[in-house]
Amino acid sequence: MSDQAVLHVKGRVLAGPEDVRDELWVVGGRVCYDRPAGARDVRTVEGWALPGLVDAHCHVGLGPEGPVDAAAAEKQALTDRETGTLLIRDAGSPSDTRWIDDRDDLPKIIRAGRHIARTRRYVRNYAHEIEPDELVAYVAQEARRGDGWVKLVGDWIDRDLGDLSACWPREAAQAAIAEAHRLGARVTAHCFAESSLRDLVEAGIDCIEHATGLTEDLIPLFAEHGVAIVPTLVNIATFPRLAAGGETKYPRWSAHMRRLHERRYDTVRGAYDAGIAVYVGTDAGGSLAHGLVAQEVAELVTAGIPPVDALAATSWGARAWLGRPGLEEGAPADLVVYECDPRADVRVLAAPRRVVINGIVVE
Repeated sequence: MSDQAVLHVKGRVLAGPEDVRDELWVVGGRVCYDRPAGARDVRTVEGWALPGLVDAHCHVGLGPEGPVDAAAAEKQALTDRETGTLLIRDAGSPSDTRWIDDRDDLPKIIRAGRHIARTRRYVRNYAHEIEPDELVAYVAQEARRGDGWVKLVGDWIDRDLGDLSACWPREAAQAAIAEAHRLGARVTAHCFAESSLRDLVEAGIDCIEHATGLTEDLIPLFAEHGVAIVPTLVNIATFPRLAAGGETKYPRWSAHMRRLHERRYDTVRGAYDAGIAVYVGTDAGGSLAHGLVAQEVAELVTAGIPPVDALAATSWGARAWLGRPGLEEGAPADLVVYECDPRADVRVLAAPRRVVINGIVVE
């Protein structure tokens, strides 16, 4: 012990929303709440400490045209790290990012494999594009490739219809979700519209991304089945621009996207009020910048979620949902230190004083 460098975090350590400690120690890259005997080379960091933030919908290794090289993926991960995001649920990527697991200085990633979409019903070069009779096999493949999650594209624009529509027949979705669960994986789905939600929830899905189509009649169904949502409000903010771009060719779709955008805050608050679990995700990657987790938390507060619960959605609660530790004794020392209490004002998340990953202070 005496030969190990030690980090001393003091001030206020938010081990939970109400579990506030005066200090913690980092020894061998792990959290310790007892002062280590005989420690040398002690470095002290002061402020308000939170577990490393969670972005539960992020895409490392994905760019506007599809997969990116390792240098671009590294830059994405470093951008997230700089803003305090130290745990990512990668909600679909065509790139192999397993090399990141060997880097102690980069965020930890929980992968959902590659998106699974209907043929010609998603962004080009992003997904496996298949037909319903292939869905079970591809879900099994991605369940084995991922880290306990599989990502479906639940709806997308149908060019013949000129609007959003469901991608998968109910029976195909039910069989695929059952196969994922058999293999120990949870399933989530990209869903903008209303049409796919009932079938996916009743088929046993675990989470819905975006969930802009969640209506008053569907909210009780989500609550009954325990289906979580990740609203990605910083991405939903782009809907008016997308709608304007498709106005001439797809006016019905454009009008639909605008309606979904206009009611976005009411949708999220309605879900929260009904007891549906809401988690922070930015949809970074593709065309959206990385490092937006603080903005997403602020958006949840704007939607009417109490600040402490919005904070939990990117810290204690999100980590528990993903099965990863926070600031428990012996956990990897992934934490972010702030000037002020983030429970009082979530805007402080935009300006970390210090980021600590695996016990190392990022300079």
